[in-house]
Amino acid sequence: MNNLPLDPKFLLNVFENMRDGLMIMDPEGNILYFNEAAEKITEYKREEVYGRPCSILDTDTCVLMTESGRQKCCNLFTDGVVHEKRCRIRTKSGKTVYLLKNAVVLKNDEKEVIGAVENITDITSLYMKELELEELKQEFRNYHWFMGLLGNTPPMHMLFDKIRNAATSDAPVLICGESGTGKELIANAIHKLSPRKNGPFVKMNCASLNEYLLESELFGHKKGSFTGAISDRKGRFEAADKGSIFLDEIGDMPHAMQVKLLRVLEEKVIERVGEHKPVEVNIRLISATHRNLDDLVTAERFRHDLMYRINAIHIYAPPLRERIDDIPLLINHYLKKISISNDKNIKRISSPALEVLENFKWPGNVRQLVNTLEHAAITTKTNEIEVSDLPDYLFEEDNAESNKPLAEKEKIHSALTMFKGNRTLAAKHLGISRVTLWKRIKDNNITV
Repeated sequence: MNNLPLDPKFLLNVFENMRDGLMIMDPEGNILYFNEAAEKITEYKREEVYGRPCSILDTDTCVLMTESGRQKCCNLFTDGVVHEKRCRIRTKSGKTVYLLKNAVVLKNDEKEVIGAVENITDITSLYMKELELEELKQEFRNYHWFMGLLGNTPPMHMLFDKIRNAATSDAPVLICGESGTGKELIANAIHKLSPRKNGPFVKMNCASLNEYLLESELFGHKKGSFTGAISDRKGRFEAADKGSIFLDEIGDMPHAMQVKLLRVLEEKVIERVGEHKPVEVNIRLISATHRNLDDLVTAERFRHDLMYRINAIHIYAPPLRERIDDIPLLINHYLKKISISNDKNIKRISSPALEVLENFKWPGNVRQLVNTLEHAAITTKTNEIEVSDLPDYLFEEDNAESNKPLAEKEKIHSALTMFKGNRTLAAKHLGISRVTLWKRIKDNNITV
């Protein structure tokens, strides 16, 4: 560090090569230095601002509108620092730019203020994306949106009613449904609408740990109760006191743990591993499973008395194939989100591509649909998703056979159109040989 050349020319070179804007002011707030990045952000040349007050930048955090007009309002020299403050300025041309600002006063050896240094980062694009996302959220809150769940079909309206009814009770809830149907969202909605909404909402996946680790996670443990227990630890049930606990995939819970869970639900007490002191807990249990618990009970893999205990209120999460009419709504919503997050401008999905999506079985439900749209958004080179942009698994033989002729034909046609009839490029795009493409063009009677 002692060999670092801190002469004025070196420092100026550093300042001029910074990506963030940099200003240095005197104790009165007059600008003494303005780097090149600050010029680009504000559109002011340094000779236009030197010696002038920093309020020339028309920052909303530095200027206050009063009855007598605009008044300077700067707290930097009284507070001594500004840390990651968002603000808005008006550039020389009148354009609004959003900034992230950091500033600090400069003092000499006698602790006297001799000026201030401020750096500014242009976050306009980030700010606009945040606005778009917030508008999108607000739009869907008012349009077929319920506590994070999206749908306008009879199965979804029935689900929304069941969630509202379950929220008025404190009885245990069992949510059944396939993977990707939003079971955790349903559980969270029940909690948020219930009288326990101000209490904790604690989650645990019962399939993720073995019996011994699961017991420790749920009920806690005492220091030294097993190898690795280096301190006392509170379990999820204690953490959820006066709130709700969500046990996901409860059908995968080990049999020995089922016995202990039943005792907790009946006696409303837990015992930490390595301790025999009962601890009272006040929780509401919400469980979920993708398995058929009746079959598990018949196979003696799940206790029938526990199933009756957790199943006071039963909620069914409908799979996507049972609410096909929601697919256009879901596509519209998630395409907007995906476009914003990937800085793309995807406006629509073609009718043939939509038909493919509406006829697919969706074993992974909404989660799989979102992944499919993300794949298509990355693949497409235009503002419209075509059949050729969809992932290959949508066209495999074990999916709806009625899709296949249309899907294959449209996929080939779209590829040929994209590459202006060039069969070599189209075949490469489709991942097949030129001979195979020629045969499929002939079989499907395709013309471009």
